[in-house]
Amino acid sequence: RKCMLTGKKANNGRTVSFSHIRNKTLQQVNLQYKRIYWPEQKRYVRLRISTNALKTLNKLGLEEMAKRAGLDL
Repeated sequence: RKCMLTGKKANNGRTVSFSHIRNKTLQQVNLQYKRIYWPEQKRYVRLRISTNALKTLNKLGLEEMAKRAGLDL
């Protein structure tokens, strides 16, 4: 469970009950499988990315995000 573009993964957290008993929990990343069009190669690429990365992808573009992540599309 890791974002392919940003590298985001689960965060360690705690749930605290009313009696203040603390239990360990994982706060997972909101990951989605998305087919994203790659205009340079004129084809679609299927990626598992976080919703935060999806917003950044709309701003920067797929080529730039993959270069920053060191991902070979």
